[in-house]
Amino acid sequence: MLLLGLQKLTLLDFPGKMACTVFTGGCDFRCPFCHNASLVTGVAAASKLPEEEFFAFLRKRKGILQGVCISGGEPTLQPDLKDFIKKIREMGFCVKLDTNGNNPKVLKELVSEGLLDYVAMDIKNSPEKYPETTGVEGLSVDAVKESVELLLSNVVDYEFRTTVVKELHNEADIESAARLISGAKRYFLQGFIDSGDLIKSGFSGYDKHSMESLLKLTKQHVKTAELRGF
Repeated sequence: MLLLGLQKLTLLDFPGKMACTVFTGGCDFRCPFCHNASLVTGVAAASKLPEEEFFAFLRKRKGILQGVCISGGEPTLQPDLKDFIKKIREMGFCVKLDTNGNNPKVLKELVSEGLLDYVAMDIKNSPEKYPETTGVEGLSVDAVKESVELLLSNVVDYEFRTTVVKELHNEADIESAARLISGAKRYFLQGFIDSGDLIKSGFSGYDKHSMESLLKLTKQHVKTAELRGF
């Protein structure tokens, strides 16, 4: 596994669990507003976290932490992800996976083998604006739709989430994104924050009042929609 970072404690990333978050390197998207640009582009490769060091940390946290969030980058690109998750679960920890949904084959395999307790999938934008928002020209959303359908079948606990950027998302986009996941039980709109580690500059977030207006547009399509980060 290409591990490029570790957040030793999070009370927010894994709903209902005290957890840590481990970050994988590499991604098949190039979202210009990505707040983990160094993980996506490989700039952070010099700070690689040895796998044995990560598992040594977990051994020390047994009985304290309940879960591990695997984030990125895009974790499903890692060829040894399944074995990595198995090792974590064998130690007694629950596992949450963050994903962009563009690799439904891997996601389905992990879910069907009961290796995931929770999945957080990003919905980048309306289907029409996926190429622009992901930085991948001509990108098809077929794979993303397949992952959405898998999660909507309730085979694993899940949430969908969209990071809302003023320059990329308008009212029609947010409603279209919510329509894409129609029937979902949980959807979060997250305000964009400039982390200082972006792929491109020139992006900004909406204020809370504007985000609340956008949130109203999602509620006719999803059961529970909330703002996150306000």
